[in-house]
Amino acid sequence: MSYRDIRNFYEMLRALGYPNVLSMESFRHPNFPQVADLAVWLAKRFDPEIELPFDIENEEGRVTLIKNVANFMVTKANIKLNTKRLYQADGYAVKELLKVASLLYEALQVTTLDGKDGGTERSSISFKDFDISDRAHEVKQARQLASEITASAANLFDLLGKESDLRIARQISMNRQYEPSEVENSITKAIEAVSAEIDETQRQINNISTTEANLDSKIERRKVEIDRYEKRLQTLNKVRSVRSICLFY
Repeated sequence: MSYRDIRNFYEMLRALGYPNVLSMESFRHPNFPQVADLAVWLAKRFDPEIELPFDIENEEGRVTLIKNVANFMVTKANIKLNTKRLYQADGYAVKELLKVASLLYEALQVTTLDGKDGGTERSSISFKDFDISDRAHEVKQARQLASEITASAANLFDLLGKESDLRIARQISMNRQYEPSEVENSITKAIEAVSAEIDETQRQINNISTTEANLDSKIERRKVEIDRYEKRLQTLNKVRSVRSICLFY
């Protein structure tokens, strides 16, 4: 993680009211207690009533804490955190926590601007009164709408790319003067073409019965030939048996 990202992260924490003091060297080496404290504190900024077990003395407790924080962020803020990076408790963990801090910081900026525009009554609103947990569904819906808008924009761009060619064809069609007789002839030809297709289809349907009859007759002839060949084979086998007996004696 870059120096600028860490600096921005610390500035966001100060703006959000993080009570502890952090230095630029805090996460040069793994520092799980500090990461755990930050993760729980950021989670409580979303929901002050959340209870997260803070047992980091053993590996099982640390894993449980990271999983609980990650699940909470997914359900409440639709933010997916990399649990492996969080458990590393180094600069990569700060990069994951920066996702949460950025969302809270943006919400704080919006609240501050609304307070300035609304006068003294709105300026009395503090960030603690801003609860984003009940707007998680709106955030998810906004992201879905953004994806749909992007897809629609790409489709519209492709269609507009064809407009130059379509404009010429449309202009030619609009400027062309059609005679009633010409329109009538075109419609008549179209009707005749459709009628011809219908007649051809009907003829093929009628020929199916004839084709079936021909196939049945061929099958019967083949059966008769097979029976005749089988009888001839039996006769030849009998003659061969008689000759074998005569030669033996």
